[in-house]
Amino acid sequence: MIKSIEWKEDHLRIIDQTKLPLETVYLDLFTVEDVFKAIQKMQIRGAPAIGVIAAYGLYLAFRAAKDISSAQFFEMLNENVDYLNSARPTAVNLSWALQSIKSKLNGITDFNFDTVKNRLLQYAEKIHQDDYERCEGIAINGQEILTDHSRILTHCNTGALATGGIGTALGVICKAHQMGKKVEVFATESRPVLQGARLTVWELENLQIPVTLICDSAAASLLSQKKVDVVITGADRIAADGSTANKIGTYSLAILAKYHDIPFYIAAPLSTIDGDISEGKAIPIEYRDANEIRKIFSKHPITLPEVNCWNPAFDVTPPELITGIITEENVIYPPYELNIKNAITSNYIKVRGDLV
Repeated sequence: MIKSIEWKEDHLRIIDQTKLPLETVYLDLFTVEDVFKAIQKMQIRGAPAIGVIAAYGLYLAFRAAKDISSAQFFEMLNENVDYLNSARPTAVNLSWALQSIKSKLNGITDFNFDTVKNRLLQYAEKIHQDDYERCEGIAINGQEILTDHSRILTHCNTGALATGGIGTALGVICKAHQMGKKVEVFATESRPVLQGARLTVWELENLQIPVTLICDSAAASLLSQKKVDVVITGADRIAADGSTANKIGTYSLAILAKYHDIPFYIAAPLSTIDGDISEGKAIPIEYRDANEIRKIFSKHPITLPEVNCWNPAFDVTPPELITGIITEENVIYPPYELNIKNAITSNYIKVRGDLV
């Protein structure tokens, strides 16, 4: 399995996803600033993955520090949690990972800096392992929606590059392949950063899973010709009513799937559910630099250099367009407001991220 995140004794190693698929370049991250830059520049991306890397980043903020007082530690902790949280606002896993560590440390009464520093690394490793296990659960539970010959349309990248494990939506597909199902995948290019064309195709080709790349604008024609049996995407944040924020273009696919009577599923861990947000319009949406649209890879111009651009990184799909939400515990079906509440209540630790 591809490992996009590895802890190497005293630093973090990631695959620089801005270089794929033409180059496989590894980055070594030694500081919290390195981690912030990697998240913000999308050298690593995917909601679960940035939650994992942020947890390691919090440890790196203290790794080189000498003995400091309890007051100094908690001041630095709050500063670095806020700093890392600001890297990308939409994916809830980022704040989830950081807040879960912070809440655990806030309960310390007998402060010893070396002990606390070691705990930071242990908590990061536990969050990493936790995401691996969640991905496995999602992948297995997703098999109930696939047949032995499913034709699947997916959007953006939701595999091992985007998580600490096998993946979410792509994890469901990879698990089906491992089980001997003859699945076929259609991957959207996922403009403007091309995560589908660059990353999803690369992952699937490496795993020898049949994949066909399509332009984002070709999805309607593909669905109208009944060449797709199911659409599966990931999620960066899920509101209490089932509204789901995901890569820009997901909402369009959900509308198309509904019109053509094709099931549309979300695959995401319970930690992606934000029970504090009641509906989709309250989900914060990240807006990115105009040059992502004006240029390919922000380097090669494809339009007039000063044209106005509107570049939201995510959109929100309303719950009435979603057939089901595949989680590590089960597949959640409508009515979402009730069933998500039940999922949160019965899986409190998995949702809130308490480290035990």
